Amino acid sequence: MIEKSGHLTRRHGFRLHCKLAAAALLFGLAATLCQLAFSTTGDLSLFETSNILGRILMYSVPVWVGALVVVLVYKDPAQLFKWPARQFWRLRRWFFSWRILKRLLFALAALLVLVGFFYAEENWRGKRAWENYRRDWEAKGEHFDFAYFIPPPVTDDQNFALTPIVASCYRRVMDGNGQLIKPENTNVVNRLEMSIYRQRLSTGTNLVLGNWQKSQLTNLKAWQDYYRTGFLTNEIPDGITDGQLVTRTKIEPLAADEFPTAPQPQTPAADVLLALSNYDAAIEELRQASRLPYSRFPLNYTIGNPAEMMVPHYQPLKSAAGALRLRAVAELNDGRSANALADVRLIFYLADSIRNEPITLSLRMRMALVDNAVQPIWEGLAQRRWSDEQLAVLERELAGFDAVSDYDRTLRSDLAWQLKLIDYLLAGRMTNSVTCMCDKPMFWPTLEYRLTPSGWFQLNKVALARCYQAAFPTPTELSQRILSPDIARRFEKTMGPVRSRHLKPGNWLVNFLLRPLEREANLCARTQASVDLARVACALQRFRQANGAFPEALDALAPKFIQKIPHDVVNGQPLHYRRMEDGNFLLYSVGWNEKDDGGEPKPVRMPHLSEPAGDWVWRYPAN
Repeated sequence: MIEKSGHLTRRHGFRLHCKLAAAALLFGLAATLCQLAFSTTGDLSLFETSNILGRILMYSVPVWVGALVVVLVYKDPAQLFKWPARQFWRLRRWFFSWRILKRLLFALAALLVLVGFFYAEENWRGKRAWENYRRDWEAKGEHFDFAYFIPPPVTDDQNFALTPIVASCYRRVMDGNGQLIKPENTNVVNRLEMSIYRQRLSTGTNLVLGNWQKSQLTNLKAWQDYYRTGFLTNEIPDGITDGQLVTRTKIEPLAADEFPTAPQPQTPAADVLLALSNYDAAIEELRQASRLPYSRFPLNYTIGNPAEMMVPHYQPLKSAAGALRLRAVAELNDGRSANALADVRLIFYLADSIRNEPITLSLRMRMALVDNAVQPIWEGLAQRRWSDEQLAVLERELAGFDAVSDYDRTLRSDLAWQLKLIDYLLAGRMTNSVTCMCDKPMFWPTLEYRLTPSGWFQLNKVALARCYQAAFPTPTELSQRILSPDIARRFEKTMGPVRSRHLKPGNWLVNFLLRPLEREANLCARTQASVDLARVACALQRFRQANGAFPEALDALAPKFIQKIPHDVVNGQPLHYRRMEDGNFLLYSVGWNEKDDGGEPKPVRMPHLSEPAGDWVWRYPAN
């Protein structure tokens, strides 16, 4: 009897462990599903399979261990399941009775009706809110259709973007209609890729490209040494001796044809120009192409998902502008100011070639290209290498730049781009999936995405439009050409409720799509200020060449040396100017902090950034 009893006890103990484990796993699964269902985080890695399994175990194991402790304390574990078993069979007979089934079917029908009413009401509410909002603002002249902002077509023979050298920067991956080419056309050579760096040699810390905002000239001597370096010196591991890593020096020759060099060192400017002569033919062909009056790159503006629109030409344009910038500086130092002027004007043309593209990335790239053109202008003024005629040409070139209008037009088109993206997400939600960073579909986020009422997408369009419109320049700011931190303050005030902790029907999508728009306002204001400072500096230099010294005040410049003196783009007030005792001058804008810091830029926390804080200052290094 004892052995039989012991055998039965062991048998029931094993079953009990299995039941406890199953119950614990069910509890862990239920807890995990509840957490995922009510999660408000935007981290999609939460829904990965490994994460879900880990959470199930995290909830199940403590419950299983706790149940085991109770069972071990209880004298007869089998008694724990006798009463629940009787109640379970009674509950099953009651649940499957005809009376209960009729009630359940009625409840299910009522639930389906309520769900239908919920979807109908939410869809009607969202659609009505967006239609009313759109109708009111379109009556005021606003446009929400992305097609309105697509640049008009250009004939092929007048289109800069379709010339052979320019087309080479995108024809490897994109055809003439903006469609992706798979596989890539490896026969196409990107002739706008004009890197100024060696492929294998580190740039080091002495290669100073120059930064007018920090009064830094380009260190051409460092660039001369860089291009004349013919060997790569590496310290490679060579075993361990007495517990210490031993290395040996390995010297490898660099590609001799990467950048041509003279047998003997010349002047730094001459050696830099010789190194960059590999790009002479491409630059000359690019200059001939720039005589065309129009530019329209073949982007696929009609693509269903606007986020998939390809823009492979931005990086090559930036690369070409970087080479032109260094080349212009070297030409100025080599006494070829006319060639430097031509290169600076070519950089401005490259910036204008993407001006009408209705996406924010185009705006950022345009500002970066213009900044490349300002540096050689500043260096030529600091070293007094521009002639009066060349200064007049530069001033007229700079006068045509209007970052305020560019910012306003691009931000409005970007709003239409984002609205088109929401429409795409709404139209394709039954076929699209939410994927993790490893590009694998995730079940629960995809299920939530597909079950979301269409009206909630429309509500998010209203919230998105309000946030964008808060960042638009007001009519007064546009007419007075002002980009101030007021834009950032208006945007933050409107965006604050949208960034609330809890996701709501009217903001759940905006939180994922909307970025800080004040960055574009800051970038455009800083670039416009640099162009305005450069215009005034050109006029000041012309005044000095005509009168032997800089004027006491800027009023003496107009209208002979400049038609109209630009104001500070940040606050609409006159630019700050004073003549220095050493014969130079100090010219500055108050900068994004709207505070006059006396013409002193403040260093930023991250020293690698090229833009200092504080005032935006135009001054020359001490002689």
